[in-house]
Amino acid sequence: MRMKLIGQMHVLVVEMEEELDHHIAQNVREIIDKELKRTNAINLVFDFRNLSFMDSSGIGVIIGRYKIVKILGGSVIIVSPQPQVRRIIEMAGIHKIIKITNTLDNALKMV
Repeated sequence: MRMKLIGQMHVLVVEMEEELDHHIAQNVREIIDKELKRTNAINLVFDFRNLSFMDSSGIGVIIGRYKIVKILGGSVIIVSPQPQVRRIIEMAGIHKIIKITNTLDNALKMV
């Protein structure tokens, strides 16, 4: 997993690769929460272009961070989920509360 803070826009971009499952979910939660606090970011972008698998633990990571960011007055955006990951997102209803876009540039314009 790679993370980077984008400019002055108070956006934390989390680039995920391979899998987001119960084996790494707790670590991902801790890292994102720590980075949100450290950087004072209020917007969170999950870049899922290279994420090939996600289970219910990944859904928990997304929803938990969504709740934190909403309290801060920000938003969460998901970028370009692979078809199998998008299916999980839609089955969980996340697409109803979190915007999904095709590019990182679009996501950064949306925050």
